[in-house]
Amino acid sequence: MDQVLIFKTDVDCMDDVNRLAALLESTGKVRQWSFDLTDCDRVLRLVSTDLHPRTIEKLLRAEGICCENMAYEL
Repeated sequence: MDQVLIFKTDVDCMDDVNRLAALLESTGKVRQWSFDLTDCDRVLRLVSTDLHPRTIEKLLRAEGICCENMAYEL
């Protein structure tokens, strides 16, 4: 089942977004993703079939990007 994960990041330019695109897609488990650079939290939203939020946090942090899961409940 798909899940939507939302993260607060410090991504601030399209160069960072482009650099991270291949990384996110290389997991094989991210179906869709987007960054909202106009949001004060520079939000990354992604749809995943089976990824734990910590996995994304670790991937982005390894690239020098601050990343924090923004847990929510529906």
